[in-house]
Amino acid sequence: MTAPRVRFAPSPTGDLHVGSVRASLFNWLYARRFGGTFILRIEDTDRARSTDESTNVILEGMRWIGMEPDEGPFFQSQRGDLYRARLDELLDARKAYRCYCTKDEVAAKRADAERQKKLYRYDRTCRDRTDAPDLPFVVRAKLPEEGTVVIDDLVKGRVEVRNDQFDDLILARQDGSPVYNFTVVVDDIDMQITHVVRGDDHLNNTPKQIHLYSLLGAPLPAFAHLPMVHGANGKKLSKRDNVVSILQFRDLGYLPETMLTFLVRLGWAHGDQEQFTVEELTQLFDLKDVRPSAAVFDEKKLDWLNGFKLREMTPAALRDRARTFIEAVGIDPETTWVLRAVEALQPRANTLLQLAKGLRMFTDRGPVTYDEKAARKFLKEEQRERLTLLADRLAEIDDFQAPALEAATMAFLEEHEWKMKHVGQPCRVALVGGTVSPSLFDVMEIFGKDVSLARLRAAAAFAPSEE
Repeated sequence: MTAPRVRFAPSPTGDLHVGSVRASLFNWLYARRFGGTFILRIEDTDRARSTDESTNVILEGMRWIGMEPDEGPFFQSQRGDLYRARLDELLDARKAYRCYCTKDEVAAKRADAERQKKLYRYDRTCRDRTDAPDLPFVVRAKLPEEGTVVIDDLVKGRVEVRNDQFDDLILARQDGSPVYNFTVVVDDIDMQITHVVRGDDHLNNTPKQIHLYSLLGAPLPAFAHLPMVHGANGKKLSKRDNVVSILQFRDLGYLPETMLTFLVRLGWAHGDQEQFTVEELTQLFDLKDVRPSAAVFDEKKLDWLNGFKLREMTPAALRDRARTFIEAVGIDPETTWVLRAVEALQPRANTLLQLAKGLRMFTDRGPVTYDEKAARKFLKEEQRERLTLLADRLAEIDDFQAPALEAATMAFLEEHEWKMKHVGQPCRVALVGGTVSPSLFDVMEIFGKDVSLARLRAAAAFAPSEE
């Protein structure tokens, strides 16, 4: 096949939505798979809503996830001369016309159609005018009034739309600014785009754009409309209910390689395989394997996948990946106990932020503030003796490391005919103030002998006595 030329064309009007990143990813992988070109085009003709800040968010998000474009970024706001030239071509060839109908006139016709319970379409009043009055006008395309448009979509399959469903499409507003459908087609022709891969919320624009390709005398690209991404509630993924910005996921401590693997699986599959390297994806991805039904953004699955990748790392590598998060919670990553604490937290952490926050339990080596509910449940009268005796036994250990601590504790429990349930949670509350922590023996090793014994004895003293 001819090497594809594909594009990602976001509007810089807000955050970079994960649904948009998914569309970008499918384009990028398709280009990589078949030796093509991935182009970034910023569609910023809406100057009232487009911002430099949003453009930077797009560029930063794409760099973070690893999708550098082969060409671009190109900015539509800098391509006005091209749009005006193509507009003049259509006017000169009488494939487009000046429409002088005012907004009030159009509004009145629309209101009349609504009263008659009819679908309003512009009645082409100005289509065959030959005069050129000095009045404000929009430019409209002369679209076919009969027949159908056929889209052989690579994901949706064959789609047919009757031409009598369309107005004569507006190409430029009264101020001369071109509209979305026109600039998209002009740019895709100019950039020689071979495959338009985008969300299926654009499917209703495609028949109109196909007509513009015809009017401009250009061959059609292949179209692939990707299924929408829904939240767990079955509705479109939205800011109101979900975290949706790709940089928010970065700031929450997800790995870019996790996001890439997770997003590609939203609508695409290769058998039952769940995890892929970038190299595997560039060898396997094909649009023909994209499913047409909506994909579900399962945050629990994302957490599992990210946690799995964290647990594949060595503790030192994980500390280095989490370095900025560790520093952000006020801890020096090179502090002697940090690496051992990272190792202890690694089995439970699903994000880098969660890992960094978990380290904070080891920063304060003074007296513990107990969770009231946990203390009431686990620091009871019978724990005075158990915690005191356990502290005395652990005080005999010179090698205050987790294996030795575990062995001594197990021997202690056997000697007293107690079970781990009799001291486990009381010890945890004694050491960290609550019921959630890594392994008790890891926690003791990280705190060290003096702090651990002091906290066990303080908890024993805190427990109520029989008196």
